[in-house]
Amino acid sequence: MSNNIPIFSAKEQYPQIAADLEAAVLEVLRSGNYIMGQKNKTLEQQIAKVCGAKHGIGVANGTDALILALWALDIGPGDEVITTPFTFAATIEAIAMRGAKPVFVDVDEKTFNIDPKAIERVITPKSKAIIPVHLYGQSSDMDPIMDLADRYALKIVEDNAQAIGATYKGKPTGGFGDAACISFYPTKNLGACGDAGMIVTSNDQLAERLRCLRAHGSKQRYFHEELGVNSRLDEIQAAVLLTKLRHLDDWTEKRRAIAGKYFEVLKNVPSIILPNPAVKADYRHVWHQYTIRVQETNFGTTGATMRQQVIDGLAQRGIGSMCYYPVPLHMQQAFQHYGYKQGDFPITERLAAEVLSLPMFPELSDREIQAVGQAITEIMTEQVAVQPIVVPTPPVAI
Repeated sequence: MSNNIPIFSAKEQYPQIAADLEAAVLEVLRSGNYIMGQKNKTLEQQIAKVCGAKHGIGVANGTDALILALWALDIGPGDEVITTPFTFAATIEAIAMRGAKPVFVDVDEKTFNIDPKAIERVITPKSKAIIPVHLYGQSSDMDPIMDLADRYALKIVEDNAQAIGATYKGKPTGGFGDAACISFYPTKNLGACGDAGMIVTSNDQLAERLRCLRAHGSKQRYFHEELGVNSRLDEIQAAVLLTKLRHLDDWTEKRRAIAGKYFEVLKNVPSIILPNPAVKADYRHVWHQYTIRVQETNFGTTGATMRQQVIDGLAQRGIGSMCYYPVPLHMQQAFQHYGYKQGDFPITERLAAEVLSLPMFPELSDREIQAVGQAITEIMTEQVAVQPIVVPTPPVAI
């Protein structure tokens, strides 16, 4: 059976909000105010509220948000920032762009997020901050992380790019650290029609400095207090995001319902590990991605990995999938100079070899979910059926 099920589609969302979205954009175009207008200010206030923070500072993209947050916290050359190697490269780029050194620790196998128990072992006098990444839409375990920050006087910058609307013990992600960084890239749960990002914080002085840094180091036009950059969230994207924000709770609940249906259609598939549904009852997962693990076995005869056979089998049936992320950051060529090597973070490396994200967007239909489940069941069952018999090789006498 042929399908056409992408891993993500913005086209399905647009007709639902087209009239409101076009009206909002036209309002900005007709206003003649395209940078740092009222739409931006309103969006900053509303996103800060969603994250349980006092201030929002709109910036050009999520990567700039990370760089500026570290910059405003005076993190730079000689400093160390502790984070996970199982994330998108932007997290590490931001640390490197500030001249600081990323210090990796392994992740929790159940949550895919940074393992708090591993953090304390790498803290040194050079440690200045921790960046917990709320991966795939699920909060990191923040209580022990905040405890470490308090005990060692470390700053916390939450990478909340994938988890807007998620909660940990009733508190929203983005409201724990000194600052939190959000991406509004179009594929995110709340996505712009282009690049956009935001930093949220409850620190008045930090917010003031961030507003200065994003605008050429200037609080007053043509008067520059310090070196800064040009990283502003434009008014059209703010209008788009304000329009979409009204639907975020509904879209989130639809994602959560889709995840529940995936659990049902995939629960009996061999050699598949399903994501932990919520870790604990007091976590609210917003399912930016629904990510399974495909265990490597002796199945099949093509020489391809088991995961690749699933990817290929889905593609043949018209179903999209994606590996987030196939190569851990400590093994990426761009970061080899930090001295890490294969084997340093075994859980991360195992996950990178097994994870596979399935189609996930609020408009995914029950028929499409069933089609994905049926396809994976067929692929895995076929591979089990052809599993070769492996005869152990007798030990060689020496």
